[in-house]
Amino acid sequence: MTARLWTKIALVYLAFQSVQLGLWALLAPKSFYDGFPGFGRAWISIDGPYNEHMVRDFGALNLALFVVLVGAIITMSRQMITTAAIASLVWGVPHVIYHLVNTDGYEAGADTALSVGGLIFFAVVASSLLFTADRLEHNELGGRADDVAVAK
Repeated sequence: MTARLWTKIALVYLAFQSVQLGLWALLAPKSFYDGFPGFGRAWISIDGPYNEHMVRDFGALNLALFVVLVGAIITMSRQMITTAAIASLVWGVPHVIYHLVNTDGYEAGADTALSVGGLIFFAVVASSLLFTADRLEHNELGGRADDVAVAK
């Protein structure tokens, strides 16, 4: 897989996560609070009383992150990819830390593993963009970014 292809896949993944969280929380905050992540699970309501303002703000901030990620997908410039990666990490790393420290209320093991695992994966994908963005720029100077393999 080339660095360019991996970068696009990673950006699309992060953008998808951000837009689906953002739209749900912004447009249906009580449903998001009561039912996230879906499938009969409730990971937010176990963590304190409902606050529509906070849930809508969470949704709007995820949509803002989505806009930055889409900008990186469209331009595929090192600066935008790096900005999108850092913005994702600024959101993702504290979120991971919070869930690592605050596991009360989750059903035994499975909910904690799914929640924390998904958040760690988000942060790892965002971190990988810092490396691929740098590789893309170095190889674009030579004109052949698509020939650089990330992993074989």
